[in-house]
Amino acid sequence: MGHTINQQRRGFSSFKLLVIALAVGSLLSGCSSTSTNSARVVDRNAPVAKRPATTSGQYVVRPGDTLYSIAFRYGWDYKALAARNGIAAPYTIRPGQAIRFDGRTSGPASATTTVVTTSSSPSSKTTITTRPAGTPAKPATAPVTTPVTTPVTSTPAPVVTPTAPAQVPAAERAVGGWAWPATGVLIGKFASNGSLNKGIDIAGDLGQPVFAASDGSVVYAGSGLRGYGELVIIKHSDTYVSAYGHNRRLLVREGQQVKVGQTIAEMGSTGTDRVKLHFEIRRQGKPVDPLQFLPRR
Repeated sequence: MGHTINQQRRGFSSFKLLVIALAVGSLLSGCSSTSTNSARVVDRNAPVAKRPATTSGQYVVRPGDTLYSIAFRYGWDYKALAARNGIAAPYTIRPGQAIRFDGRTSGPASATTTVVTTSSSPSSKTTITTRPAGTPAKPATAPVTTPVTTPVTSTPAPVVTPTAPAQVPAAERAVGGWAWPATGVLIGKFASNGSLNKGIDIAGDLGQPVFAASDGSVVYAGSGLRGYGELVIIKHSDTYVSAYGHNRRLLVREGQQVKVGQTIAEMGSTGTDRVKLHFEIRRQGKPVDPLQFLPRR
């Protein structure tokens, strides 16, 4: 009798262990499933969409702006933008001056003018309506007139064409003495679509040197261009300029002449979420693939 009771107890204990094991396994499986379904992967190195060239409206110059920085920001060749606005070399501009993108000249302030700004977002605009001095305000109720029988046709809004990457002749790529602007891992490549990455990204260490990629003159050094952080722009010729963004500290000033390989800045993370150098080459205002110019590593 005692032997039979012991067997029953052992059988009951085994059954309890089996139930506990199944319960624990179910709990672990549920946790694993929940963790897998809730995990999110974010690619912080994805290229940021950028605005195409602006061909309408105008920009009002602010302190710290240069014609080169305005042309770079809005996808223009600085010479073409200067010619459109009647600005002669050395391309001096002043705060409050209107830089037009549509080719119109400034006349009596009697029409509505679109002013391009960058206070909140790259696509923000402010519309300002002005009248000549002494012009009375428009009455609230217009007088009764005879209906006009001439049909009215509406003018379609101008279409902005995206900036297309320029095709660089092989002869131009072979000359110029270009060198890599920094040492490090290439983490971002040029995108052929003009609305995506307009240069390359090189990862590195905070404070490491950034070099001039070719001889030239510094035409911009500052942080006024949204999305580039502390930025240096170097003019190499009437055709080419290069840009160096997200620096921690700038070591050159506007108007300074630099040589290829000269240290112009310290690498940083201003305007972005990691330490890297964003490097661009533009030919007549249009972005080109820097890897066409830089020597093979």
